[in-house]
Amino acid sequence: MGKTAVCPGSFDPITYGHLDIIERASKLFDTVYVSVLKNSSKKGLFTPEERVELIKKVTEEFGNVEVRDFNGLLIEFCQEVQADAIVRGLRAVSDFEYEMQLTSMNRKLDSNIETIYMMTNNHYSFISSSIVKEVAKYGGKIEDVVPPLVEDALKEKFKDQ
Repeated sequence: MGKTAVCPGSFDPITYGHLDIIERASKLFDTVYVSVLKNSSKKGLFTPEERVELIKKVTEEFGNVEVRDFNGLLIEFCQEVQADAIVRGLRAVSDFEYEMQLTSMNRKLDSNIETIYMMTNNHYSFISSSIVKEVAKYGGKIEDVVPPLVEDALKEKFKDQ
């Protein structure tokens, strides 16, 4: 049985920073599940189903990546897919405190699932989905921070604004 990891997030939308982490995880694990959080308390720009479809298309070159949405506790999703690890990207030190809280709770819920942090490539450390959406909304240049498919989807979402 191979090693399995989960890369969780909202991915609203997926960026090259996310793809950097997913690609690197795909080289370390036999199977990587990209798990798209369905967060009922947040209204995303893209529906969870749209995000799953976009991610499937931009990760199809990685033969060992599967994309699914989930609702509930991340640790339950990890147990469902029999994951060995959760892979999280860190952009800056400011991300670490929040990530440490999540990791501590996940470890309390299931101590058999490790959390691995990867530092995002410096080229992408300033990128966040929120910033990408804001720039796209006002017609700014985003082609070097998101794949073309995602850029087109963003332009479509904002075309009437």
